[in-house]
Formats: sequence, C-alpha cells, structure tokens
Amino acid sequence: MKTKLTLASIIIFGLLIIGCKEKEKEKEQKVAVEEVKIDLVQDEFPEAKKEIVETFGAIAQSLKDGDMDKLISFHAYGPKFTEFKDGAPRNGAEANETYEREVFGGVTEVVKFDAKDMQIAVYGDVANVTFHSDFQLKFGEDLVVVNDQISLLFVKTDKGWKIVSEHHSPLKNEQES
Repeated sequence: MKTKLTLASIIIFGLLIIGCKEKEKEKEQKVAVEEVKIDLVQDEFPEAKKEIVETFGAIAQSLKDGDMDKLISFHAYGPKFTEFKDGAPRNGAEANETYEREVFGGVTEVVKFDAKDMQIAVYGDVANVTFHSDFQLKFGEDLVVVNDQISLLFVKTDKGWKIVSEHHSPLKNEQES
C-alpha cells in the first residue's frame, strides 16, 4: 500500500510540474504587444485635422450668426493666451476677448470668409493652423477687407479644440513685392 501511495504521489507531482511548464511555455508564446511610436513631427493625425476643420467652420458660423459668446467659446483664455496683431505689442486674453467682442460684434454681414492656402499641422494635442485670410466683412454700409497672414495655435481640451494663441500680420499683395 505504501508503494502505491508513493507511486501515486510521484505521478501527481510529475503532472503538476509538467502543467506548470506548459503554462510557462504558453506565456512565452503569446504575441508580444508592439509599442506604437508616435512621431509628433511626421505623423499627420487625420482625425484631429478633421476636428480642426470642423472647429474652424464653427468659428466662421458663429461670426456669421453674430454669436459672440459662441465665438469666444473657441478660445482657451488664461495666463498663457497670447496674441500678436499688425506689428503691435503682444496682447493677452482679456485684450483679445474685448477686441473680438467689440469688432466682430459690430459685423452686420459676412460677405466672404475664405482661408486660402490653409495648412493644419497637428502635433498630438496641439495644432498650428496657418492661412491667408480673404475676409470681407460689412459694418453697416462699410465693407472691410482683411487680407492677413494668420496663425492660430489650438490645444485639444476636454471641451474640444481651443485657440491659445493668435498671430495676425498684413499680407503683402503682389504689387507691393
């Protein structure tokens, strides 16, 4: 009886060892998960670009609708916000909001709102949008044409893409060159 018990114990012990080794082999054979490297400079981020285009369209629509609160909502105002405009010293968040409410709040008609040669460069949760504006805005009977080089820096937040920096400078027309 003692021999049978010893033999049974050896067989059970052997099966346990074999079972453990099989589990180790299974773990080793599992496909290794490759780490996806993101190249912030070279990768295009097409979904983010699409979101930026939609955001830009919504910005234009808020201007056409005369909805200044909606226009302002596309900005992430705070201590890091910055704006350069027409060679003047840098503005911050408060000056930008005041300017946009006063000036764009006075628009009575958007005749044209084209962004020519637009380039959207996405770097993960940051995007730089550059374009040449071809805007024609009416203030009562007065038509104002805005042909500027514009850079808008966007940051993706939990509330969507928001502008954190603006740069506007006059675009030379071909006769000035």
